[in-house]
Amino acid sequence: MAVIPFFYVPKRVIVAIMLFMMCLINYMMRVNLSINIIAMVTERDENGTLVEQPDYGVRYDWTQQDQALLLGGYFYGYMITSLPGGTLAEMLGGRNVAGYSCLLGALLTALTPLAASWDKYAVFALRFLIGLVSGVVYPCCHNLVSKWSPPDEKGKFVASLMGGTFGTVITWPLCGLIIEGLGWVWAFYVVAAFVVVIVGLWFYLVSDTPAQHSSISIKEREYIENSLGGTLSKKAKWPPYRQLIVSMPFWALTLLHYGSMWGLFFLITATPKFLSEVLGFNLSSAGFLSSLPHIARLLAAFAFGSVADWIRNKGWWTLTFTRKVFCVPSHIMPGIMLIILAFCGRDPYVCVAIMTISLGFNGAATSTNLANSQDLAPNFAGTMYGIINCLGTTPGIFSPLIVAAFTEEKNTIDEWFWIFMIGAAAYILPALFFWVFGSGKIQKWNEVQTTEPKEDVVNTKL
Repeated sequence: MAVIPFFYVPKRVIVAIMLFMMCLINYMMRVNLSINIIAMVTERDENGTLVEQPDYGVRYDWTQQDQALLLGGYFYGYMITSLPGGTLAEMLGGRNVAGYSCLLGALLTALTPLAASWDKYAVFALRFLIGLVSGVVYPCCHNLVSKWSPPDEKGKFVASLMGGTFGTVITWPLCGLIIEGLGWVWAFYVVAAFVVVIVGLWFYLVSDTPAQHSSISIKEREYIENSLGGTLSKKAKWPPYRQLIVSMPFWALTLLHYGSMWGLFFLITATPKFLSEVLGFNLSSAGFLSSLPHIARLLAAFAFGSVADWIRNKGWWTLTFTRKVFCVPSHIMPGIMLIILAFCGRDPYVCVAIMTISLGFNGAATSTNLANSQDLAPNFAGTMYGIINCLGTTPGIFSPLIVAAFTEEKNTIDEWFWIFMIGAAAYILPALFFWVFGSGKIQKWNEVQTTEPKEDVVNTKL
């Protein structure tokens, strides 16, 4: 019998850390343009006269519509590959699909300054391609969660996918400092280099399943496999698209995810511009303050995920009831905070505080829309997440266009009133729909004879 050293770190913990890092670098490539573009473009006053700006490198005369197009370019590509991303992970393995896609994304990110020197449409094409290769990452991560996470650790495991939030947290202030110190060109190069380093660690430390891991202990592997019971198939199967499309719990999840993504992508694409151009913060301050809502979301994600796991272990609530209750902090409260922001957002620091509280509450998404695909069909969690994420990506396209439409002639807090109200509706209405039609039960079309997780393995985990 193999002797396990006392300092043995469970491999599922390492996998969870690397899932966090993979989501982090995915978001670094996604959001860096949101702040970089402020240093890349010229600014004109109401008379069309160029406004004097700091010298961070060459600037381009791109209109608000041009900038909205470029900020949305990533999401056009992302939406396409998000759809088949889960199926690719289930057929080819999430480790390789996610790893090579991020490696290619790093190369394309490094080429962005060159594309900008050619034409704005070259930048759009590059952002489209970065989104195209990145769209598979989150479905791959959900596929790996379904293989590595014991049921009583699901909330914390799903919370590791909040690495994307931390990616936003560090990218905006980091890029702000790099831009002010070295110029905006280096804000792309540094991000690309960091992505390459993390991908190298990903390939070294992660495997598709516990059984394929070269250094996992037998005790840990058996604990994970036994805890999952019979919910997972050992063979790749084609997803049951027909049953899925007519499933009301699936559509309830889809709408819930859409609402959460609207609020998230709105803040990702619009917050730096709002803080810099409307509230008057300088670039580094805008980068730091823009990250505060995402810090709150990250911390809340682990807190809400741990509470949901604790409730599940105690057996107080059914899983369905748990998912529906947690919609209150994940969707209802963020929507209410945006309504408050629409009416009370005159003071710059009050605006930042309200936005921070709003997105902080949305951290509870780790116990609602981000976890529900694991509940409904763990065998096809990657495919399900790919589909809902494909549809949930469209706010990344629409929200910059809506902001540009409302602020085309004038960009003050008054023009942002309806932008915030639209965001509030996008949060609250899907939660109401999920309360009626949502579920936390494994669906029949999971296609695997399910058994309950074994109780006697709970106290033997490593």
